[in-house]
Amino acid sequence: MLDLVSANIKVDNIKFPAIERRQIKLGIARFDLIHPVVSGNKLFKLYYYLKDALAENKSVTTFGGYFSNHLAATACACKELGIKCKGYVNGEKPENLSATLLHCMQFGMDLEFISREEYRKIKYNEIKSSSILIPEGGYSEKGKQGAALMYNSIKDLNADFICLSVGSATTLSGILSVAGREKVLAFPAIKNMTDIPERLNNLKCEVKDTFEIINDYHFGGFSKTNRQLLQFMQEFYDNFSVKTDIVYTGKMMYGISDLINKNYFPDKSKIVVIHSGGLQGNPENLFL
Repeated sequence: MLDLVSANIKVDNIKFPAIERRQIKLGIARFDLIHPVVSGNKLFKLYYYLKDALAENKSVTTFGGYFSNHLAATACACKELGIKCKGYVNGEKPENLSATLLHCMQFGMDLEFISREEYRKIKYNEIKSSSILIPEGGYSEKGKQGAALMYNSIKDLNADFICLSVGSATTLSGILSVAGREKVLAFPAIKNMTDIPERLNNLKCEVKDTFEIINDYHFGGFSKTNRQLLQFMQEFYDNFSVKTDIVYTGKMMYGISDLINKNYFPDKSKIVVIHSGGLQGNPENLFL
């Protein structure tokens, strides 16, 4: 499992008329293919925590919501590595558990539901536990250090732009901390996400001039979607055999395609997109 962070990453080259006309190169780094569940950026953010748990023979405790890719990935990774794990879930226990939480339970994660009010009060640095504590989404310096390992797979592609979707900003901070001359474009999945600079600062990540937040493609907010986005994701899959997710990568790819059509990227640009996985959160019948 842990050696997957060093696996060779496939890069799919995407072409459509606006790209070919302007001689732009668009490659999708398929981090989503490294593992069926612990895919994309998830294993990287967990990497150093899992190493510590194995070295210290400790269990893992983490946090997330009803549809948390992070919870599902942590549960699966711990099962494969033989690590006991617990997940605190943001909200009262629903009558019908989400597919994500059912997966967590199938992987052996012990789930404890806490009220949203209590969840908001959680201060990770104040929790006393014999377990390895992983903040929600892996948002921490250790998570940042793990995410930075992703750059090793794309640094030799000589990109002009690196594009990635943003939730907790952990992966963004990791990439920014090690990126070279590339301009990094961040696509927030959350509406009015104005605290990205603060999040980066909390992780001791310097905000560089070669960085821009693209706020226009959240489709109404976290996990919100509409027919236009779903149609785009289906057509993108039909044309390029790349599945995206409704929370993060689908919105990002829609945004990148729109920006190409609007001439945001200079002619002959080389764009590398980080596919951060998260497909387990899609509806079962999304891709026909």
